[in-house]
Amino acid sequence: MTAAERRLALARDIAASVAPLLGPHLALRLWDGSTVPANAGPDQLVVKFGDEGTLAALSKSPKLDTLVRLHALGRIDLENGDLFDLAERRPSVRGRDLLRAVGPLKLARGAAAFLKVPAGQTKLPWEGQPGAAPGKSGDPESNQKNIAHHYDVSNAFYRLFLDEKLIYSCAYFEDWEQDLDAAQRAKIDLVCRKLRLQPGETFLDVGCGWGALICHAAEVYGVTAHGVTLSKEQLAGAQEEIRARGLQGRVTVALADWTMVAGAFDKIASVGMFEHVGLKNADAYYRGIRKLLRPGGLYLHHAITRRAKPGDDRKLRPEAKAILRHIFPGAELDHIGSTLSGLERAGFEPQDVEALRRHYARTTALWCRRLQGNRAAAIAEVGEVRTRMWIAYLAGVSLAFARGSIGVCQTLSSARQKSGAVDLPPTRRDIYRD
Repeated sequence: MTAAERRLALARDIAASVAPLLGPHLALRLWDGSTVPANAGPDQLVVKFGDEGTLAALSKSPKLDTLVRLHALGRIDLENGDLFDLAERRPSVRGRDLLRAVGPLKLARGAAAFLKVPAGQTKLPWEGQPGAAPGKSGDPESNQKNIAHHYDVSNAFYRLFLDEKLIYSCAYFEDWEQDLDAAQRAKIDLVCRKLRLQPGETFLDVGCGWGALICHAAEVYGVTAHGVTLSKEQLAGAQEEIRARGLQGRVTVALADWTMVAGAFDKIASVGMFEHVGLKNADAYYRGIRKLLRPGGLYLHHAITRRAKPGDDRKLRPEAKAILRHIFPGAELDHIGSTLSGLERAGFEPQDVEALRRHYARTTALWCRRLQGNRAAAIAEVGEVRTRMWIAYLAGVSLAFARGSIGVCQTLSSARQKSGAVDLPPTRRDIYRD
């Protein structure tokens, strides 16, 4: 028996020890095509290991990040299902249960055997490339590199899974059966209603994406709107949208960092941008927005949030680290309590907070399903590795929202005035009109 055959036999033995803990709906397939358990049904969800180097890579670096890389590279894959199915069927098994089932001696023998095997490729294609995202936020140049890594992939790619107006933030479902296009239209109109936009007002959208909100605000509510983005692809898309809707002169958009915006605005919104600011820059950001807002003006702050922990512990879970490393470099999440205190320190008075966690769970699930349905077109546009990475990311964050690991909140604040005057109705009835 060759060394490779001995390793394969050892892998089968370990897989057979683990198999009883996997439950009736999950099976493992090794690189020679053998399946454990051997009687796996044709519809059973199968985790496939493409080569023995996958076990070598996991033995040398037994971390979630290694698993993410191997999946993105297609070296670990799923058959007869997707990541949502895996999450649903994954057994509730602790590490100590797996160790007990395999046995420490057998596990040590397996690790030792595969440590000698070349791990193969684990580096992703864009890593180490010139101009790669620096993974930190703060100065405009770093911010632009971070944004480009994610948003400048390809407008055609994002059209494969976003709604018709390319809105890349949480939709607002007026019922859970509402389609994505309608839910995104409902979201941008909800933002406009919360801000009580009026004809003739000036409106700023910080991180305007492909321009859906600024165009809607001008077209429907009669404001003069300005948007800023750090994505060249989004800038081009927003300019195209403005021309297509005949909004030149009423809507403008610029490639600019939030630190570069000047002027005074009646109303300001930031929808899904704050995550890129960086927590060390949060107070400066809130103060900057406050300076741009006219007295009595309103600011809507829409951002993904993390749960507050005892002692304000900001230690990240492994899955969060993987997303920040490969998907959103430089991004950080704050908890809603910190958001509110930051707004107050900057001179805002919070007027309303709405949690939309369940809406984002559904939004990201629909994005993921759409991208899966357009997989071939996505691969042709951006390559298989990035397509696999984005599908995994969208599924992962959808599950995180569904489980409550992360949330998303819309906070409406007014610019605090010495008189205490606030130009708002006594109730929120006008926002949630029938």
